[in-house]
Amino acid sequence: MAEQHPIQDIMRTTMENIKDMIDVNTIVGDAVETSEGKVIIPISRVSFGFVSGGGDYNITSNRGKETSANADTAEGSKLPFAGGTGAGVTVQPVAFLVVGKEQIRLLPVLYNNVVDRLVDAVPQLLNEVKGFMKNDEENIE
Repeated sequence: MAEQHPIQDIMRTTMENIKDMIDVNTIVGDAVETSEGKVIIPISRVSFGFVSGGGDYNITSNRGKETSANADTAEGSKLPFAGGTGAGVTVQPVAFLVVGKEQIRLLPVLYNNVVDRLVDAVPQLLNEVKGFMKNDEENIE
């Protein structure tokens, strides 16, 4: 069996650690039930970056003469390896899903524009129009 290169071990370890950090509960959080019977579910945006690098290198002294480690290389032994990895993860809350007995609402953390506000206000507006029409029908009779 061929021997693995050290960069493969670095990559495997890093990917396993990233996999442990991020799961579905990071994006759609655990539900919380309020005393009024509503269920609140947090929703987040998760992004991450990953970098890895390394390489074999020759060891030389200040005068350009090869050291004993490099001399062994000529006889078939491995070159020294240097490598490293880095990763970054951000978790940003985006919205809360509120599930009640009569309605389901998505409450964004930040309103980005007027369209978001209008879409959020439509159900309330429809309820008010229905109530107004019902009152008019009662007054007519």
